[in-house]
Amino acid sequence: MYSLIIKGGTPLHGAVEISGAKNAALPILAATLLTREKCVIRRVPNLSDVAFMVKILNSLGARTRQRGDTITVEAERVKGLGDYELVRKMRGSVCILGPLLARLREARVSLPGGCVIGSRPIDLHLKGMRALGATIRIEGGYVHARTRRLVGAEMFLGGRAGPTVLGTANVMMAAALAEGVTIIESAACEPEVVDLANFLNAMGAHVQGAGSPTITVTGVKELHGADHEVIPDRIEAATFAIAAVATRGHVTLRGARPDHLSAVLDKLQEAGARIDRSGDGLSVRRGRQLLPLDVTTQPYAGFPTDVQAQMMVLMTQAPGISIITERIFESRFMHVSELARLGAEILIEGPSAVVKGRVRLSGAPVMASDLRASAALVVAGLVARGETRVKRIYHLDRGYERLDEKLRKLGAKVQRARD
Repeated sequence: MYSLIIKGGTPLHGAVEISGAKNAALPILAATLLTREKCVIRRVPNLSDVAFMVKILNSLGARTRQRGDTITVEAERVKGLGDYELVRKMRGSVCILGPLLARLREARVSLPGGCVIGSRPIDLHLKGMRALGATIRIEGGYVHARTRRLVGAEMFLGGRAGPTVLGTANVMMAAALAEGVTIIESAACEPEVVDLANFLNAMGAHVQGAGSPTITVTGVKELHGADHEVIPDRIEAATFAIAAVATRGHVTLRGARPDHLSAVLDKLQEAGARIDRSGDGLSVRRGRQLLPLDVTTQPYAGFPTDVQAQMMVLMTQAPGISIITERIFESRFMHVSELARLGAEILIEGPSAVVKGRVRLSGAPVMASDLRASAALVVAGLVARGETRVKRIYHLDRGYERLDEKLRKLGAKVQRARD
């Protein structure tokens, strides 16, 4: 395993290129299983989760080639059984269920794993597949799905914490080859869902309404190959924006999409950040004074849960009291105890974290519990005096492409070291 060793106190300055979005790339790669023809996916981030997905595609019989950030997939022949050990390690791999069911009329996929941030059942995925006519049973750690034919249907995919992003993606992919029309109500509105819809339409699918709570999919008999570029990663962009403000730096986010970051940019400006929109991205820096915030995570287009931990670090540097409320996942405050090792003063009250601001953080060894908590600890290490060692950074490598290299280019003192 590796750690990141960070010597804090250096403002970030310069420009950083935002990579392709992991949460868009994974379902798009899965969607290549829907056709026998060649698909070319560009701006794919070099991440361990992406490497896992490519291995899963290969295990299903697809042929893949990777050159730089471009992955070519030819799934002329595929089988309906996903590799148990591969699929169970990554939650995003569950999105092979819809394409396999649509293409082969049967699929056997292991129950997925991922970050330990609370219960994330796939019941809404299965609800959608059943609505399309699939028979589902769970046995031996596998989801077994089978159907004689998929038929379009109306369904509601809202859950306790709002719409399901991967569930919406899974149903969209299955419905693309179903007979008739599928209407998904309470569909996820995230940009990653829109990106998948654009790719499906480029393959010859008929998907309308992506980006709204109602998505309509008119099934077609077959799909063809397509060439597609993945959208930039809004969570990576938000993380660098927060790090720039937290370190009193000035960073240009090349390729970032402001329209995907509205809630984050609004809160950063409320906190006193100065944001300039340029032709190819965003320029972010701290203003004269940092201000406390009241933040509540919500489904898109609300404030993203994936940026909650990073924003909490920034609020330790603002005077006064900030309140951060988590409404998506019930166990997403695991980073709080690690931030306390650095000197943060945070009190958990139910779904809310009460953050005491203007605290001087000091470097210490900390342990990452999940992907976004890892990013928050890195931001905290950049702010803290002295040396911070962030352990178990394999979480970071799941979702941030060459984060340590990008930070060094911005002037940060960051090194990767073997434990």
